[in-house]
Amino acid sequence: MEIAQLQQIIAKFCQLRDWDQFHNPKDLAIGLSTEANELLEIFRFVKEADLLDTLEHKREAIEDELMDALFFILRFTQLYHIDIEHAFIRKMEKNNLRYPVEVVKGKNKKYNEY
Repeated sequence: MEIAQLQQIIAKFCQLRDWDQFHNPKDLAIGLSTEANELLEIFRFVKEADLLDTLEHKREAIEDELMDALFFILRFTQLYHIDIEHAFIRKMEKNNLRYPVEVVKGKNKKYNEY
């Protein structure tokens, strides 16, 4: 399914519920942050050795939280006319410049730490 199709599904879902009135940039950003934190909550206090087990046993909850976050991303981009594909490619180009393979390969530091 294409991104535009997903955005159309979300737009219809929200229009039928008269939710456009609640979807300003601030509240959509808060919603995205909230859902990301709900995903994080699943892994809270899980030891590194147990991460894969948690992923297996809580897969549906993890998928639900990821999709809730994606909902807010797609809704934001749909309402405020952000070309998500173009923005993604542009950001990846910036990342390629910030994280050149020959400098960062095998490292997990932020671009301003190397």
